[in-house]
Amino acid sequence: MIVITTPTGQIGSRLLEILLDETRTRGEELRVIVRDPGKLPDAVRAHVDVVTGSHGDAEVVDRAFAGADAVFWLVPSNPQAPSLDAMYSGFTRAAAKAFTTHGVGHVVGVSALGRGTPVAGRAGHVTASLAMDDLIAGTGVAYRALANPTFIDNLLWQVASIRDDGVFTGTVAADRKAPTAATRDIAVAAAGLLLDRSWTGTGEVPVLGPEDLSPNDLARIMSDALGRPIRYERQTLDEFRTAFAGHGIGDALVQGYLDMMRAKDDGLDDGVRRTPQTASPTTFREWCEQVLKPAVQA
Repeated sequence: MIVITTPTGQIGSRLLEILLDETRTRGEELRVIVRDPGKLPDAVRAHVDVVTGSHGDAEVVDRAFAGADAVFWLVPSNPQAPSLDAMYSGFTRAAAKAFTTHGVGHVVGVSALGRGTPVAGRAGHVTASLAMDDLIAGTGVAYRALANPTFIDNLLWQVASIRDDGVFTGTVAADRKAPTAATRDIAVAAAGLLLDRSWTGTGEVPVLGPEDLSPNDLARIMSDALGRPIRYERQTLDEFRTAFAGHGIGDALVQGYLDMMRAKDDGLDDGVRRTPQTASPTTFREWCEQVLKPAVQA
């Protein structure tokens, strides 16, 4: 049995689609943990076992992990978390205990690039995510952390600005090239690991996308795909902080984002070389045509 957390999120929902297709012929059961089962499509609910609640709750994961062979683990965003440690490791501790209690064999988690770089210890959310990986690995379960750069799909947060003003913003230098990955490719990587559980021990699986691109590159490709000029505006970190004002995000998390963005500009995502094994297939142009363009037109 495979247990999927966040089955209605960007990565979890796509992962669930893939696994539903694959497991129909394998005879493997799927179980999901979800706060609101009503958000699952009817066709999905008919083919999965549903455990209702938060996967940060000890009683919920105790029920969900009983009989589980593998777990997909993703910590949800919590704007009101008192600290980054609480948001990542604190949320994960009950699950880590349940992995051991129920003899879960394999866990695949969503994490970040940066381990081993000079800035890994001062990278905000990434630093906290790497500590969560260590917590899970310390249980003795076979663990693979999907080590991701910035998600391409984060640009969907700026659809209104792109549509109305022809502008998207960020804090990195306009000509700084870096990897980005589509969330659908992260789901594919997770599915492969969950279905083929021949791996042992702990480690990272980078998902780097097919090429490094700068914000200027992104603007050029978006302009081509959308058929109108799109430009990049670099924000200062103070401007980035101000943009969070009024959105109900706690100070600790805002500082974590600032530290992460500063670390990315200092090379946080540069520590892994792209190879056929670490690359993922979706190009930024494909993503713009298939995801961004319909969102802008909607």
